[in-house]
Amino acid sequence: MRKVWVAGGVAVALGLSFVMLLVVGVYIVAGNLVNGVGKGSVGLAKGSVPGAYKALVQKWGNLCPAINPALLAAQLYQESGWDPDVVSHADARGIAQFIPSTWATHGVDGDGDGDRDIWDPNDAIPSAASYDCELAKYVKDVPGDTTNNMLAAYNAGAYRVIKAGGVPAITETQNYVTRIRSLEKSFAAPVSRVDPSKQAAGAIYYAQKKLGTPYLWGGEGTAADGGRFDCSGLTQAAYDSVGISLPRVANDQYNAGPHPARDELLPGDLVFFSKDLNNSRAIHHVGIYVGGGYMIDAPRTGAVIRFDPIDTPDYFGATRVTEDGAKALPTAV
Repeated sequence: MRKVWVAGGVAVALGLSFVMLLVVGVYIVAGNLVNGVGKGSVGLAKGSVPGAYKALVQKWGNLCPAINPALLAAQLYQESGWDPDVVSHADARGIAQFIPSTWATHGVDGDGDGDRDIWDPNDAIPSAASYDCELAKYVKDVPGDTTNNMLAAYNAGAYRVIKAGGVPAITETQNYVTRIRSLEKSFAAPVSRVDPSKQAAGAIYYAQKKLGTPYLWGGEGTAADGGRFDCSGLTQAAYDSVGISLPRVANDQYNAGPHPARDELLPGDLVFFSKDLNNSRAIHHVGIYVGGGYMIDAPRTGAVIRFDPIDTPDYFGATRVTEDGAKALPTAV
């Protein structure tokens, strides 16, 4: 539940005309934006990596030209969701999800304490970067993008990549490469303006129709919920209405696309609020930006879906939801 910083917010009685003026005005500008996320960026988006691991990811993500911090962050998030204690059904362990036999040959003592500990992120994160770079060396002479070939080798093995002359025609491997490269955009700090979302207007239209609906914690708008929503239930339903499936939880929705700066926001961007302004995993509220410094959100128990200002002390950042970005998110971490 998000703390209300401006008592009462902006009344629903302002009507849809308020939003439409904002949306039309900003979309005129949006239509002129043609630049995408800057390629080659090695910066990390604000708060995208938990503070405990940010320095490690930034350092080891620059270990070789085939990787960068955002790519390494995307892999770790895909593999473990930043959980250093997770064990998969295949017995892959820790934050980097190494199988013990692979760890035995590729684990490194990242913190120099004389111990290679599969459970210690100070060893596991450097080992993930080191393993990536080793795979990149194996496939360096294979045609195509070296990073894509490296990721394919991570998933299917270097031999298959070499034999295929690039990313092999294995659906799982092709999907893995696509997911990581899409997630990379979410973890990278953009170095140029981000393309407007094609589905944003439809998501706003859906949210507009829900103005005045009472809040329900855990609500997803179903008949059983009486058509009521909580904050992330509303944003999930809004984008589902335009064919984009988002995770249920707000802090996972943050990784569904690149992150525009505050002065680059466009209608349809998701805006997030966090108890820790340096950690996206501490996000506790989300709304849909409509322009002019306002969002549509489901704020808290006892309130209704309404317009609220976004410039509050807990404003964290924004995500421009993309179809590829949403598809790249792990379904379970």
